Amino acid sequence: MIMGCRFVIFLVAGILVAFVIEPAHATSNYEYARHEYALIHDGLAPNKLMSLASHGTGELGDEDFHVWLMSEPNHRRIMALPDISSRNNLDTAPDAYHAFWSEDARHVAVAFRTDRHEIGLKLYSIEGRQARPIGTPNLFKEVTSRDVADRDDRNGLILGIEWRRGGRFLLREYQTFIVSDAAFLGQLGAYGRVKEKLDDGKLYVEFAAEADCILEGNHYRVINLKPADPGQPPDW
Repeated sequence: MIMGCRFVIFLVAGILVAFVIEPAHATSNYEYARHEYALIHDGLAPNKLMSLASHGTGELGDEDFHVWLMSEPNHRRIMALPDISSRNNLDTAPDAYHAFWSEDARHVAVAFRTDRHEIGLKLYSIEGRQARPIGTPNLFKEVTSRDVADRDDRNGLILGIEWRRGGRFLLREYQTFIVSDAAFLGQLGAYGRVKEKLDDGKLYVEFAAEADCILEGNHYRVINLKPADPGQPPDW
C-alpha cells in the first residue's frame, strides 16, 4: 500500500495457479443450513458496514445459489449480486469465492470459477444499498479485437487488479494457450510469446497485458494498455 491509497488484489491464488500448471481441482461444494449466509473469503468490507456472503439450497448448495450483499454487523441480506448465480458457477463453497474491496468500500471485485479452466471476475460499484455491475475489461480483446475462441485452446488464466483512488484500477491479465497455428502468435504481437514447443508440434503460448483503467459511471475506459512481462504473472 502506498500512502494508504492502494489496495492490491490478485485473484483466487490456489485455484488459478493450480489450473495453469496442474490438473484443475475438483468442484468445491457446500451444504448450507436453511438460513445460513456464509461470509466468502475476505467478504467483510473495510468499513465493516457491508459484507458479501453466499447461500444455496440442496445437498451441494447448487440450487438457487447466489452471492449476497449483506448489511453489517446485523448480517442481513440487502440484495443478490447480479451475474453470479447457479447458472455460471462451478463451486458453491464460501471460500471458493473471493471478494476484493477497494479501500473506500465503494467498489468490489468477486472472483470465482465458472468452469474448471476459467475464473469469472465480476466488478461492482456499491452505491447506497445497491451493487451495480461494471463491465470487466477484456485485455485479450483490447489487443486482438476479438474474444478468445474455442479453437485457441486456452488452458490458463490469471487476473490481478489493483484498486486506486478516484475510481481507477490497474488490471493485469495473463493467459496461456496451446495452439497448432503459428499465426495465432502474430495476432498477439508484443503481448505474446512462445514459452515452449511441445512434442506434438503445438505451441505453448503466453499472453500478458496490463492496463490502467478508469470508471465512468458503471462502465470503464482503458487509458493505457501495454505488454506485461509474461515471466512475472500475478504472483501469490
